Amino acid sequence: MTRFALAVDLGGTKIEAALVDESGEVLAASRNRVPTGREITPDGLRAAVSAVVGTAIDHLPSDAEFAGAGIGSAGPVDLASGTIHPVNMPGVRGFGLVEAVRDSVIVDTGQTEADVTLRHDGGALAFAESWLGAAAGTRASLSIVVSTGVGGGIVIDGAPIGGNTGNAGHLGQMHSAEHSGELTLEEVASGPSSVQWAQLAGWQGSTGEQLSEDARRGDRVAREAIERSARAVGRTLADASTLLDLEVVAISGGFSFAADDYVELVGAALRDWAQLPYAQATRVVRSGLGPDGPLVGAAALALR
Repeated sequence: MTRFALAVDLGGTKIEAALVDESGEVLAASRNRVPTGREITPDGLRAAVSAVVGTAIDHLPSDAEFAGAGIGSAGPVDLASGTIHPVNMPGVRGFGLVEAVRDSVIVDTGQTEADVTLRHDGGALAFAESWLGAAAGTRASLSIVVSTGVGGGIVIDGAPIGGNTGNAGHLGQMHSAEHSGELTLEEVASGPSSVQWAQLAGWQGSTGEQLSEDARRGDRVAREAIERSARAVGRTLADASTLLDLEVVAISGGFSFAADDYVELVGAALRDWAQLPYAQATRVVRSGLGPDGPLVGAAALALR
C-alpha cells in the first residue's frame, strides 16, 4: 500500500496543493492552485484552502494510505497556535491555517485524527532539498529562494531547524552588508529591489525579466543590478555559513535565473567574504527540485 501525504504551499500570489507519495513523486492530476494576493481576507483564504485541498484529496487512490498533511506557508508562522502572520498578506495575519487545512481534510477524507504539520515555506523547501534535492546526503545545508522576496531554511542532520518559534531561516530580513547595513537582504537582492535600483541608475525597463534580457544583451546597468544582488546574497550566506558550518547552499527562485552565472556569482561572493576556511568551502549550487520543491517539502513534513 502506497503512502500519500497532502502537500499545501501558501504564498503571496497563490495557494497550491497536491498529493505526494512516499518517494517524493507529485501526483500530477491532484496538483491545483487558487490565487491569493495581498488583499485576500480570512474568508477568502478559508475558501481557497477548501478548494485546493478538496481537489487534491479527490485524486487519492482508493487503496492508498493517507499519511496526513504538511503545510509550507509564507511567514512568519506560529507553530504553537498553528497560525500564520505573512508580511505580504496583511489581511490574514493570525489566520488559523492548520485548523483550516485540518477541517478540509476531515470533510474530504472523514479522518478526524489526521496529522497536520506547519512550517514556513523556506523551511519546507530546505527539507525537500535535504531529502531528495541538491543537499541530499549532507549534514548541514541551507536553501535560499531569491524571487519577489528572499527567504530560506536550514536543515541539520536531516532535521529542519525551526528555532524557538519555528521561523529560523528568514535570511531576507537579515541586514545586508550593502549600504552600510541599513537595508535588509530582501531590500537589496530581490527581483523588485534590483529592478528599482537599476531604474534609479538610469535603466528604462520595469520587470525582472526585462532586466535579465537587457543584461544578456550587454546593458551595463542591468548587469550590475544582477551582480549586486548576487554579491549581497553571497555575503549573507558567508555569514550564515560561518555561524552554521554549512556544507552546501541550494539556490532557487525566479530571480536566481536572471543570469546564467548567478549561482556562480553568489559562490564567488561567499568565498571572498568569508573569513574562515570551513565557511569558504561551502558549496553553492542550483536547487535540484525545480518547481516541485515547495510541495515535496510540505509533504515531507508528513511523510518523514
